[in-house]
Amino acid sequence: MKKNKKSLNKNSAAYFEIEFFEKLLKDNSNYVDALVPLAEAYTKAGQYSNGLLIDKRLAKLKPDDPTIQYNLSCSCSLLGQLDKAFSALKKAIALGYNDFQHLDNDPDLFYLREDRRYKELISDFVKQKGVKNGMGRTI
Repeated sequence: MKKNKKSLNKNSAAYFEIEFFEKLLKDNSNYVDALVPLAEAYTKAGQYSNGLLIDKRLAKLKPDDPTIQYNLSCSCSLLGQLDKAFSALKKAIALGYNDFQHLDNDPDLFYLREDRRYKELISDFVKQKGVKNGMGRTI
């Protein structure tokens, strides 16, 4: 599995973002509005394990948020944790996530889309809802 090995230097935008949001969290470790961009900054910086830790924390704080579940799926996928990624993606869809065009193109989900379970998951959702998905199929 190819991993992003961006190095952070003190002049990079990602380093600034990480430092900024980590400081915000010192006073309130459950501040969702700082945790979300921190997870994104970790991912941009190639620090997928740190991003996953934050996404797990967010999923505990907001278990019914489809976007948070989607982001958790992305973090798991980037680390090759496909079973966990599928579980989070299923939950995201069950909670209302429906941007299938984004789902079909998000580079964070590359490994998930390569797995046969991805097409099965999308197909099952389309059959249940009778809607058009991002892959252009209507059932």
